[in-house]
Amino acid sequence: MELIIENLSKTYANGVKALNSLDLTIGTGMFGLLGPNGAGKSSLMRTLATLQEPDKGTIIFNGMDLIKEKTQIKQTLGYLPQQFGVYPRTSAKELLHHFAVLKGIDDKSDRKEMVDFLLHQVNLYQDQKKSVHTFSGGMKQRFGIAMALLGDPKLIIVDEPTAGLDPAERNRFNNLLSEISEEKVVILSTHIVEDVKDLCNDMAIINRGNVLLKGRPSDLISELNGKIWEKRITKDEISEYEENYDVITSHLNEGKPLIHIYNDENPNHGFHSVSPDLEDVYFSTLK
Repeated sequence: MELIIENLSKTYANGVKALNSLDLTIGTGMFGLLGPNGAGKSSLMRTLATLQEPDKGTIIFNGMDLIKEKTQIKQTLGYLPQQFGVYPRTSAKELLHHFAVLKGIDDKSDRKEMVDFLLHQVNLYQDQKKSVHTFSGGMKQRFGIAMALLGDPKLIIVDEPTAGLDPAERNRFNNLLSEISEEKVVILSTHIVEDVKDLCNDMAIINRGNVLLKGRPSDLISELNGKIWEKRITKDEISEYEENYDVITSHLNEGKPLIHIYNDENPNHGFHSVSPDLEDVYFSTLK
């Protein structure tokens, strides 16, 4: 399976250019889409989910034109947005049956089998009689994945799915995403670098509607070998180091700033070489 995006552009009425002649080719498995707020990630996700039309460009999935064949593509598309509403006082089981009917699964026996299977898959079977609006954030996200999986879609889009989840729920949700991505195209849009590193076999970094970098996370990390240097400094030295070095990250460690800089050669002055990670790839690309 393959999703091919070519020359995709979108400018909103207020003049904001969300997508700028964007090109991407995405294959089977989990694909990570990294970028800061306002990078164009949600605009791309909404366009792929057929919720808005681009100004120009093409999107082809397994030979189907996603822009021109919206009805057909929706039969093979699953979408979990950043936030979704649920009906109050409606149980998880009832709500899944309702959405299954809307998805076109009319046979009662088939629908029951699918709903029961999905509730088991997302570990909510024991909570099927509870109202979804009473669920925790992590439970709601797992329920959202169950909705997205109705009808066995081949293209699944998830937009910032782990934002606001505690570490245990985030791990549980990521394990679920990993499980369902083996034979599908799953696009994970996020600003959490760790999620992409843990889950994705391919990724891209976008900003201001442009693709800045694309590749396997491990390959992109390897390209930075010998180029990332670390040093612990004091807080009042940060400005000085930012003026004199290509500082890509700075975070507190034991109460003191620990900076990473990008440099082809040893800068000396107390810096030491460190193994790069995906965070170094992300911030050096954005800079």
